[in-house]
Order: sequence, then C-alpha cells, then structure tokens
Amino acid sequence: MTSRPKRNPHVVLLVLSLAAFMASLDVFIVNVAFEDIGRDFGGMRLSDLSWILNAYTIIYAALLVPAGWIADRLGRKVVFIVGLGLFTAASAACAATYSVWWLVAFRVIQSIGAALLTPSSLGLVIETAPAQHRVRSVRIWAASGAFAAALGPVVGGLLVEASWRWVFLVNVPVGVAAIIATALIVPLSRNESAKRLPDALGAILLIVAVGALTLGLVQGADWGWTDPRIYTAWVITLVALSGFLISSARHPAPVINLALLKVRTFTWSNVTALLFSVPFAASLLSNILWLQQVWHYSAIKTGFAVAPGPAMVPLFTVIAHRFTRRVPVGYLVAAGSLMFSIGCFYTSLTITADPNYTTSLLPNLLFGGAGVGLALPAILSSATVDLPPAESATGSAVVNMSRQLGTVLGISIFVAIVGNPATYGAALSVFQPAWWTLAAVGVLAAAMAPAMTPKVRGESKSHISTTTSRGAI
Repeated sequence: MTSRPKRNPHVVLLVLSLAAFMASLDVFIVNVAFEDIGRDFGGMRLSDLSWILNAYTIIYAALLVPAGWIADRLGRKVVFIVGLGLFTAASAACAATYSVWWLVAFRVIQSIGAALLTPSSLGLVIETAPAQHRVRSVRIWAASGAFAAALGPVVGGLLVEASWRWVFLVNVPVGVAAIIATALIVPLSRNESAKRLPDALGAILLIVAVGALTLGLVQGADWGWTDPRIYTAWVITLVALSGFLISSARHPAPVINLALLKVRTFTWSNVTALLFSVPFAASLLSNILWLQQVWHYSAIKTGFAVAPGPAMVPLFTVIAHRFTRRVPVGYLVAAGSLMFSIGCFYTSLTITADPNYTTSLLPNLLFGGAGVGLALPAILSSATVDLPPAESATGSAVVNMSRQLGTVLGISIFVAIVGNPATYGAALSVFQPAWWTLAAVGVLAAAMAPAMTPKVRGESKSHISTTTSRGAI
C-alpha cells in the first residue's frame, strides 16, 4: 500500500461519504419524477419507465467488483475522480435528453461512473481511517448511502416542482465540488499487489443474467407469462448464470471469488443484503406511486410526505451501533427487517382511496426508516468481519453488489405485480398483494439474518487463500 500523507480522517470521510451519498441518491431520486417523465415523453408505461431505474442498477451492480480491481491497479484516488467526472457528465446529459431511451442510455453511463467511484471511495475510507475507528467509518459511509436512498424521493419532490430535469442537473455542481475537494484533500492510495486482469467474461455474463431476469419480470405482465420472449429471457438467465459460475471458478481473478462463499458470515450477509433490498427498493417506489397516482399528491407534497422515513435512518443507525456491543449483529438486522415488514403489512390493511396518511402510510414510513437504520449499515459493515485483510474490501464490493441486485429484483417484482392499474379499485387489488409480497420477503430476510452473526472472530479466514491478494477497493 502507498504511504498516506497526514490528512484529517474526518474531513476525508466527509468527502468520500458525499460521493457514496450521490451514487446511492441517484438510484432512487428519479422515483418521484416518474409521473413527470412519463408525461413529458408521451405517457410512457410504468414497465418502460422502470428501465430508468433498472438499467442504472443492473450495470452498477455488475461492475462494482471489476471497478474495485481497476481502482487497485490504477490508484483509488484517480479512479474515484474519473468515476465522479463520468457520473457528473452523464447527469448533465440525462437532463438534456428528449427521449426516454436516450435517458436510459445516459443512465447506463451514469451507472458506470457510480460503479467506479463507489468501491474506490470505500477503499479510501478503509485506507485512511485510523484502525480503531475503521468499523465506525465504514458504518458512517454505509449509512450515508442508505440515508441517500431513503432521502431520494424528498429531494426529487423538491426538484421536480421546477422540472424533472433538475433531478439530474443537481448532480453537476455537487459532482464538480466533490472532484475539487478530492483532488485537494484525499490522499493517493493503491494496492500494488493487484496484478491480474479481472474476469471480463464473468462480468459480462453477470450483466446478461441480471438483465434477462429483469426483462422477464418487468415485461411478463405486458407480454404474457407464456410468451416465447419471456421463456427466452428465463433460458438466457440460466445459461448466463451458469456461465458466470463456471468462469468465476476457473478465472484467477473472478468477479466473485467463490472461496469467499465458504465464510459463513460473509455468505449470509450477502443473502440478507439481497433479501432486505427487495422490499426496501420496492417499498419506496410503491409509496410514491400510491401518493401520486391514487391520492394525487404533487411531487413536492409527495417528497415531504415520505420525509419522516429518511429521518429515522441516522437515528436508528446510531442506536444499532450502540447495541452491537450487547446484541449479536444478526439479531439487530433481523429486528430491522421485521420492522420493515410490519410497516408494509400494516399499510396494506389500512390504506384507502381517501387520503389517510397519518393513520396508514406514516406508520409504514416510520417503521421502514427505523428498519433501514438498524439493518442496512450493519449488514454492509459486518459482511467482511471474518475475511482476511486482502479480501475485506473486495468482500464489501460483493455485498454492495448483492444489495443492488436486490434493488433490481424488488423493483422488477413490484412492477410485475402492479402492472399499470387505471382505477383505484384496480390499484388497491394489485398494490395489496405487492405489499404482502414485500412483507413476506422482509420476514425471510429476518429469518436469514441471525446466520450472519460471527460465532468466533476469524474462524473462517483459513478457508480463503490469500496468495492472490484482491486488495481494498
């Protein structure tokens, strides 16, 4: 590792967390802009508009680990700045486009920038934080991303009042400021042991597998579940996933080192991250669509209506951090997952056509925000506790990838269930089973979470060969 100049680690953490905030914010900030974007582009269907979210998330998820290798090889600070620059430029292009499919294309470029800046920023956090505060720093970094995802609709609602294009334009001054701050404040960092080329074929196969799965889920309701195109999507998913696993097993620098899966804490953290992200992502979208399309809230009113949820995230992140000394982390995550499920289920039973925000949707938001604060930062910071140092940051990239895959699946499942209801009666009949499904997945995440608690610190490190260092991303 390169030697680090003496920099204030708190200031460095602030700059790096800002980038994590930006990348995560953009996953969800467009939720509240869907109605305006669809109207501006001639009344696009929800299944088409969902690709504005899914195209970003699919590429972002698949490139996280390869981007970590690139950061190790070329230098984390350099790759971080390149990622920020690409993300910022693509944001400006998104704001200028006049076609929904060009918007999707520019979102893909945005996601490439986000994939470059996210693991490099995490690697810089790990590298620059004092050893005794490293776990806390990673939790703060993770909490900034979780808070941004939950805050996205609030910020989006304010910006859409001017134009949906401001949802993307806001990234430009923030991105420029972050680039300047990084150049001046963040130290250089590189893992000199990262020599082997990453598994490009594996990364491509993973993108194809997730993309085909998402296509089948999103378009199934429109095309028909027995349509040959849907069957083709399932076949492509299975073939690409099989090829990815084979490539990962054979390549010296795979996208996912399969030996990591022998570490129980790491494996179950990824399972829990994926499952928890399904209701987390879909619940945000479902609440916004209900507020705007059934209760006919304006974008700004919608943003403020969901604000209590994000407000719970930092509070319960602090509570979770204090309780980790006395309560096993897996049980805290399980409690957060159950709280999220309770919120979804409660709303499904109490919501009506007439706005009853205080008695129906507000409890969902409060329980959901508390659940995110308890669960998500703990998952991300605990996933690598039993990995050897050379694998810890790569493991962090993998668990972030699992979280993004859960986001894709959550949005896709929700869109597949809801379709495009035209009346309140139709909306209630499809939103209720959607909320029930999200609650069920949250319960499943709670059931899996206790297994991510380490039994004995370091018990699983011997399972992984460290002869090939993957380094910190």
